[in-house]
Amino acid sequence: MNDDHNTFDGVATILSQFVPGVDYAKGMKFAKTIHNSGQATVWRGDHERAELIWGQLKQAGLTMAPLADG
Repeated sequence: MNDDHNTFDGVATILSQFVPGVDYAKGMKFAKTIHNSGQATVWRGDHERAELIWGQLKQAGLTMAPLADG
């Protein structure tokens, strides 16, 4: 989710550290999408793994929407 606390560089770096298949360049694209639309889905997969990634991103300082059920 878009916030006033994280930089584009910070978001891209964090996403590239924790989200499978996301490098810095892709993380920067996600950061721009988040800035422009308020949010982005950065990974899809099984719920257990999603919970782990969600927790890592939140702990790293990103503003996270609740996980979708399913």
